[in-house]
Amino acid sequence: MFGDAFFKKVENKTNVDKNTILSLAQKLQNSNMKDEKVLRDLVQEIGGIAGKQVSEEKTNKIVNAIMKDNVPKDIDKMF
Repeated sequence: MFGDAFFKKVENKTNVDKNTILSLAQKLQNSNMKDEKVLRDLVQEIGGIAGKQVSEEKTNKIVNAIMKDNVPKDIDKMF
């Protein structure tokens, strides 16, 4: 689906390597996205990977949006 050029662009912009991205994608795919604790842990992990601290308020907004299924299904709609 995604080639090496895609991962290279992401790595250049985020300093996150291909293996980390693939590992995170696998974790997301195998996670219960309706379990609040799992979502909170994932938000913090993604923040850590990105080198950003995610506030409790922002974590709450993200978790609530996901749990209410208020997230675009099409990634193009996010941009």
